Amino acid sequence: MITTDRANQPQRIGILLMPCFSSFGLAALIEPLSIANWLAQRKLFDWTLLSLDGKPVPASNGLLAAAQQGIGEPGEFDVCAVIASFDVHRHARDAALKAWLKRQAAFGAVLMGVETGSELLAAAGVLDGHPAAVHWDNLQGFQESYPRVQARAQLYSVGRKRLTCAGATAVLDMMLGWLEGAAGAGLAREVAMHMLVERVREPQVGQVSGFQHRLHAQAGRLGRAIALMEQHLEEPLSCEALAKRVGLSRRQLERQFMQHTGLTPLKYYLALRLARAHNLLQQTRMSVAQVAASAGFGSLEHFSRAYRARFGCAPSNDRSQSLEAPVMRQPLAHDRLPAQLR
Repeated sequence: MITTDRANQPQRIGILLMPCFSSFGLAALIEPLSIANWLAQRKLFDWTLLSLDGKPVPASNGLLAAAQQGIGEPGEFDVCAVIASFDVHRHARDAALKAWLKRQAAFGAVLMGVETGSELLAAAGVLDGHPAAVHWDNLQGFQESYPRVQARAQLYSVGRKRLTCAGATAVLDMMLGWLEGAAGAGLAREVAMHMLVERVREPQVGQVSGFQHRLHAQAGRLGRAIALMEQHLEEPLSCEALAKRVGLSRRQLERQFMQHTGLTPLKYYLALRLARAHNLLQQTRMSVAQVAASAGFGSLEHFSRAYRARFGCAPSNDRSQSLEAPVMRQPLAHDRLPAQLR
């Protein structure tokens, strides 16, 4: 980690804000630095807000952040953080952005990826061989698009001059953990105390996820049935095969699913497969046919019909993870999915 004794100069931190970034993520990144400066009674950290073109950047909640400069202007940083949330796949093809990230890496900067900002680091090739903490909702698409990166469903990761986090509250854990190396464990503890953080979570702590996690806490055969579904999305098992593998009759399996999810096993299975298809369509460049096969649909017509019933649009019209795009809800136990999936 970079230390704060470089000729008594503050650490230079460049924070690149991508369109539709998370305001929460920005606050969680900056506030620990600000409090550290206040407690030390000197500027340990000096940050600059950047945008692609130097113009203000809209956050996902509609707030507008004023950038201080664009990435095309001269500037070297000790740390470069990229904060992104929605529609990042489009920016992953930005040649100027990728060149800027490679240049900062060549200068020896620590690179931070916040939420889907990690995808931009991966697209630039600066995460190859490194671990990356990826939000559970983006994990499948990330793994498909960047196989050279060690994608992990954990809160955050710390590697060789690379830090990534899944976003949301994990940003604060990552920053407080990073402060220990950058400014000392004592100051980091003080910052945490002022932020009312009793315990900083370790990087490898798992995420609270959606379909893949929701009922894993259910002990016994229901949990095993769900795990089997998740392991066989490309080649779905029949209800009879699932029941046999977990030691239940089909009727017993159906009763357990209805009790805990409000869905039959087949409807629950369909929801899992559509969730996978939804992620791959929005987060990768796989063709619709490839996505259909990956989600266990042998017929494009069947896939399109099921997808349209769930999301209200054809699969070919759902290729961007934007604020306006369809959303795959993640219901908890006893919730009910829309009528078309019952």
